[in-house]
Amino acid sequence: MTTQIEFSLPPYPAGFHLVTDAIVKRLPQLPDAGIVNIFIKHTSAGITINENADYTVRTDFHKFISKLIPFSSYFEHTLEGDDDMTAHIKSSIIGQSITIPITNGRLNLGTWQGIYLCEFRDNGGSRKIVVSIVE
Repeated sequence: MTTQIEFSLPPYPAGFHLVTDAIVKRLPQLPDAGIVNIFIKHTSAGITINENADYTVRTDFHKFISKLIPFSSYFEHTLEGDDDMTAHIKSSIIGQSITIPITNGRLNLGTWQGIYLCEFRDNGGSRKIVVSIVE
């Protein structure tokens, strides 16, 4: 059996944001075992899993990806601002979905793992999330 829900996360500034709790509180009761796929419906933001305890990891991710793919006048695609094309490239590198096992009715994340919203726009707005739960 598959269940699917869609909801929006509030706007966040550019950066990497721990959103595990915001996502978990939106989930229906999970089956004893299965998988959850979390998909972000945007081309200028991403979603990933990483360190959930030390906020400096998220700060360092933001510094690294900003240095790896800086704003540049080199890009032609700037219809929505100078950060437009850089946001698309960053989104493709990080990715738009993650899959997490369900064990004993809970997301089976590691002790130090959390779900990150990776916002690559200065003013990205709210972000739509689709969660598919497969028993």
